[in-house]
Amino acid sequence: MCKTILLLAPFVLFGWMQGSSQQVLTLEKALEIAFENSPVLIQSKLSLQQSELNLQAQKASLKSQFSLDVNPFTYSRSNRYDDYNSKWYDSKTMTSSASFGVVQPVKWTDGKISLVNDIQWQDAQNQTSGVTSTAFSHDVSLRIEQPIFTYNRTKMQLQELELRLENARLNYALQQLSIEKTVTTNFFGVYQRQKELSVAREELANQKLNYEIVKNKVEAGLVAKEELYQAEINLATSESSVYSQNISFENSKDNFKLLLGLSLDEDVLAMPNIDVASVNVEVNEAVKKGLEQRMELRQKQITLEQDVFSLVRAKAENEFKGSITARIGLNSLGEKVSNIYDNPTDNEQVGISLTIPIYDWGANKARVESTKLGSESDEISFDEQKKEITLSIRQICRNLPTLISQIEIKKKTADNAQRTYELNQEKYGNGNLTGMELQQYQSQLTSAKQAYTNAIIDYKIEVLNLKIQTLWDFQGNESYLKK
Repeated sequence: MCKTILLLAPFVLFGWMQGSSQQVLTLEKALEIAFENSPVLIQSKLSLQQSELNLQAQKASLKSQFSLDVNPFTYSRSNRYDDYNSKWYDSKTMTSSASFGVVQPVKWTDGKISLVNDIQWQDAQNQTSGVTSTAFSHDVSLRIEQPIFTYNRTKMQLQELELRLENARLNYALQQLSIEKTVTTNFFGVYQRQKELSVAREELANQKLNYEIVKNKVEAGLVAKEELYQAEINLATSESSVYSQNISFENSKDNFKLLLGLSLDEDVLAMPNIDVASVNVEVNEAVKKGLEQRMELRQKQITLEQDVFSLVRAKAENEFKGSITARIGLNSLGEKVSNIYDNPTDNEQVGISLTIPIYDWGANKARVESTKLGSESDEISFDEQKKEITLSIRQICRNLPTLISQIEIKKKTADNAQRTYELNQEKYGNGNLTGMELQQYQSQLTSAKQAYTNAIIDYKIEVLNLKIQTLWDFQGNESYLKK
């Protein structure tokens, strides 16, 4: 009874699979779904958008900035002691003011030009003496601030944000590449399990046919009953293999659906393009493409450029620097608005300030040397990565012709194994071959078909590795970065 249930279980499971809805996935469709649902890619895109906004904000800050500060009304009352007259006096003050300013940062010099317009009304009353004064004032000034003997902080900050944006774009593209590799590998893994299940079913069909042949021969007394026992074992083994392969196939599909973000209740079927087009790649050309296009190398270059900025900052920690300030203004004052501009006064101011470091006990020198060492380490890392990329591309280029020849060999092997099995199956039907001997040919046929499928998958994955290593699609003869 248990044996019967075990033998029927695969067929019950197959019937349920065929009755459920099934989504056929090509590799392109699987990649599209993964790009839409990948949390890592979504986070990388958010980081990219954040970098774009930061750069946008920095560029906007370099344009003219307008500000308006308004103080509609202020009232104050105080009781103070006058040392000169040796008496206390009570005062009351009411003010109202507004200030409008335009500030224009200067990117090329790291300076700043400001135009400030101040308007104020004040009413002051001395309660002790009974003196009251009212005044209206208007002050307009043009101000210039210019750092000297130091680096351009505004320009450097803008360059850093541009590099961060470029780095964020590279990270996003690298995440896409990583997802493409993972999805492609898992996609062909599903296809591999799918083909193994198909081969196992073909083997089961052959074993059923062989079983019926032997059963009829035993009933007719043409062969020994032991051959029927062997046929039963072969049939049970094939049924068990189908059941095991089906479990492996279902597990592979579940993992793939989880990777794509699909519902686990949805059934999928992998439909790859198994046409094998030989890719002719010249090793030196492939290495050149890789070194020109690899985003990791550009990221290393960005790191080296950022190291230059870090070195500049380290040197400026305790630097000799200064600042030039200049102010040209016009001040008008009157008791009434109508006569506020009767006697305007000019005012000018120019100043130079210097910061001169004396002695910092070697702190700045240590910081600079530490930054230089970090930059040297990044340069070594850059050179080593170039060597690793070159090595990987060379190995892939050398491996591709071997994989092509392996596909041809495995295909011929599978074709020969199929013909050999058919010939020996005929011998088996004629009674010239034992069931155990036929089972050996069946095992050879199953292994040959699986090896042929694996050879195709290995070649497809290696072509993908070449594209990832060089960022160049040699089949379409176009750059991956332009897609």
